[in-house]
Amino acid sequence: MNGKSPMGLTLNEASAPIFLRGLRVLSGLIDKAGASGLGEATIMEARLAPDMKPFPDQIRMASFSARSCVARLTGQAWPKTDDSEATLADLKATIDLSIAFIEATDPAAFEGGETRRVELRFPGVELNFEGAGYLTSFAIPNFYFHVSMAYAILRNAGVELGKRDYLSQLELI
Repeated sequence: MNGKSPMGLTLNEASAPIFLRGLRVLSGLIDKAGASGLGEATIMEARLAPDMKPFPDQIRMASFSARSCVARLTGQAWPKTDDSEATLADLKATIDLSIAFIEATDPAAFEGGETRRVELRFPGVELNFEGAGYLTSFAIPNFYFHVSMAYAILRNAGVELGKRDYLSQLELI
């Protein structure tokens, strides 16, 4: 295999730009939340349902998902955080860490990643993938789940957001 997916995209092209775009969307959402007039404590505690993780966890999980996916596909360690972000600025720093890590990853490091074994363990379940399947059936959907939840939580809390805030800058060909 030449590193191209069936769509003609390399693994790098099918992952890094998607994660970077979504992370930048999250950063913009945090900016809008900060400018909304809502108290920071209100934003940091906001959630859609009582049994749902709050806003900061959505940012943490999206950021972690992006970093760990790139690391797993390229066979490198990812930068860790202690998940103790207590302010919007802390959350932006986690996003910035993720962006810097992804941007610093050499596209050539993705070569061979489409068949790299990826094992995930959660309480009560173990998932085994090859890299391309991991990216398309777990990592990207999981990442966008948390990006979407962050958007929905802020919108529900009263932050003025629209679809363009979620879609961000469109790249037209």
